[in-house]
Amino acid sequence: MSTPGPDPKVTVLLSIPFMIIGFLLSRAPYNMTSVPPTKPWADGPLKLITTPQYQTKRTDVFTTGATHMALLHNSILRGFNSIYLQAPLILEQDKADFIGYCLAWYKFVKSHHDDEEQTLFNKIEEVLQDKTIFAETHKEHESFLPGLAKFESYLTSVQTNPSSFDGEELVRIMSTFQADFEHHFHSEVATIAAFADHPNAPKPDTPENEAATTTFKTWGKSTVTKAGVMDVVPLFLMNLDKTVEEGMWTNWPPMPGPIRWGLVNLAGAVHYGWWKFASCDSNGKPQELWAYRAQEIKAQREGAGKT
Repeated sequence: MSTPGPDPKVTVLLSIPFMIIGFLLSRAPYNMTSVPPTKPWADGPLKLITTPQYQTKRTDVFTTGATHMALLHNSILRGFNSIYLQAPLILEQDKADFIGYCLAWYKFVKSHHDDEEQTLFNKIEEVLQDKTIFAETHKEHESFLPGLAKFESYLTSVQTNPSSFDGEELVRIMSTFQADFEHHFHSEVATIAAFADHPNAPKPDTPENEAATTTFKTWGKSTVTKAGVMDVVPLFLMNLDKTVEEGMWTNWPPMPGPIRWGLVNLAGAVHYGWWKFASCDSNGKPQELWAYRAQEIKAQREGAGKT
């Protein structure tokens, strides 16, 4: 009596997860070829922030919180710079992906702003028992929001017809809020770091200090992931430069290596075409901005066609 073979339906069902994983891995950012920067890179035109902890060596809760904010802000600033520099150079075949990358950056910034206003600022005000500490910060937020809204409106208007995308127009819009944006992202870090000297700053080794530490850690863990795991998280991680400040932040944000790898390469595979525009590769090392490379590849092909 012959032994019955496996049920074909069961075999197909069992193979589906492996097929999905294989498909995602084939589109993962770690497959992208990267080269070190040789042209203008994402450390300008907006200036990046030196972290308070690197600058002062202090380790109090507000210096640490401001430092983590600076690292997050630098990812956003590199995102701005990578868009600003590449927009005028985008080739026709890359326009749809570039629009997606830009809208993911917008989503990151808007979610970050909203989360600060709705959650973080209120909690810090409670810790310091002072409702006046973010008065200037609120004004700074208002200074760049109209320009940011125009940025999103323009990109949404061309999303259904990528051929109509005009990189020079996007740069013009970005230029209208560029100065206010840069000022705020630097100023907010300095504001939070200065809270270490606030009269109501909690003393080390007190329940109040522990509560403040928990506030920063909890907010930091949730603020990016709640914005979008498949779009904002890969954009955030692929604009984090692990080489800065003598490699001090190589393992920031703290998470197991396999989790970080999955967030970059499996979550990033969903919109894989977007991340070639990021300032860093999947390992967090600065890479030549894609638009420069694409222009060179195009010129080489055209040159070869003439010979």
